[in-house]
Amino acid sequence: MKLSCGDHSFPLLNHESTIDLIAGMGFEGFDLALMGNRSHIRPENIRNDVESAASIIGKSIRRRGLEISDIFSIPWTSFDVLAPNHPDPEERIASREFFEFLLEFTLRIKGPGITMVPGIDFSSLGHDRSLELAAEELQWRAAKARSEGLRFSVECHIGSVAASPQDVLKLVKLAPDLQLTLDYTHFIAPGYEQLDIDRLAPYAGHVQIRGGRSGAGQCSMKENTIGYESVVSVLAQCGYDGYLAVEYVWIDWENMNRCDTVSESILMRDRLLAALTDKKWVYPESTT
Repeated sequence: MKLSCGDHSFPLLNHESTIDLIAGMGFEGFDLALMGNRSHIRPENIRNDVESAASIIGKSIRRRGLEISDIFSIPWTSFDVLAPNHPDPEERIASREFFEFLLEFTLRIKGPGITMVPGIDFSSLGHDRSLELAAEELQWRAAKARSEGLRFSVECHIGSVAASPQDVLKLVKLAPDLQLTLDYTHFIAPGYEQLDIDRLAPYAGHVQIRGGRSGAGQCSMKENTIGYESVVSVLAQCGYDGYLAVEYVWIDWENMNRCDTVSESILMRDRLLAALTDKKWVYPESTT
């Protein structure tokens, strides 16, 4: 396992400075965010010239010795827009077309895989049909990515169609080529136990990591209750050899703008490095 960090952790910096920061912190991988209406690199701005965008962005990232570890895309700031399981067939067609753009971009930039979100519950469908339709659409994407030698995974987040470990397991069974971008915080926050989330580890294609606790999908390392030493051990037992992506964010959603993303990323980096080398990590003494 190697460590990566995403550009969406530092939205107030320009993109070149973000690349420099992630490299300067010693990460090996770079998670590139393509998020509608909010990321540094926005899909709506590069969709008309994918080849040129992939070339320029890829060179910018690799010039600092970083490897692209994931393409993480959320089509828009509202989860219903281009949701894979949208009740409107025309919206689902547009969602597939968006995925095909992402697939082309990922192939051109030579990324290992794509992370998206799985869709949400739509009242007109009900939960069970929302989950079944999500599985149908996500399987189509996963099979298409796999045919190109790429991973396709989803982050089952707070408020998604698969917001419980039980529903996540149903989803991956209905979509056998689908993998997970596993983030324990989305299940710890609503009160699930860490052991419940461990059951999802065999399906991990990518892993995102930050501090979390009951009631908070993101918190400081001092408040964090997730045993990341155990997480690393469980992943190793499952044969996971991908990236551990340190993912502190600074957004209003779910009050995830209460952390110093730079300092917390460094603390988590050091804790993970210690876990990977069987060393004990202790919180550093205050310098004040």
